[in-house]
Amino acid sequence: MVVIGEKFPEVEVNTTHGKMKLPDHFAGKWFVLFSHPADFTPVCTTEFYAMQKRLDKFKELGVEVIGLSVDQVFAHLKWIEWIKDNLGEEIQFPVIADDRGDLADMLGMIPTGSTQTARAVFIVDPKGTIRAIVYYPAELGRDWDEILRAVKALQISDANGVAMPHKWPNNELIKDRVIVPPAGSVDAIKDREEAKKKGEIECYDWWLCHKSL
Repeated sequence: MVVIGEKFPEVEVNTTHGKMKLPDHFAGKWFVLFSHPADFTPVCTTEFYAMQKRLDKFKELGVEVIGLSVDQVFAHLKWIEWIKDNLGEEIQFPVIADDRGDLADMLGMIPTGSTQTARAVFIVDPKGTIRAIVYYPAELGRDWDEILRAVKALQISDANGVAMPHKWPNNELIKDRVIVPPAGSVDAIKDREEAKKKGEIECYDWWLCHKSL
């Protein structure tokens, strides 16, 4: 099972868009890989519909999306056809047919006592490093808006060397401001006090400072 900070494993997969090598196929881009328990199931159908409705928002952030389950590729294709014919949404992102569960096992997607993948999400950065992992059980559908928020927050954190508060950008305490990493030395504390005097940052204490971007 992989953990945050590790490289995404190098694998070749069969998808609804043909064979792909991961993470090479998305080299230089962020990507979100998510698994679902099975095709032609109610909760998974609502998730696929919702993801497709938000696909442009992911792409605006430079993020590619790819799904996965242990079904075979023909089942994926038929289910995707059903979604288009009955719900009016054409699924445009690829879906991995991990019919033997090899990648699912490698990523730790299959819960104890099950043969189906959980609702796992892996957020991977342009260097192929796993930055976030989220797991939901089969009976609980995910919130793709939260995954969008997480990707955007990670991108802003990387670009500015800051941390992101709870529910950013709608934090109850500091609104849409971001957190300045805590000072790690006496000199850094002094520098922080100077920045506070200049109005560059605001602080509740030397270890809890925030600013606008």
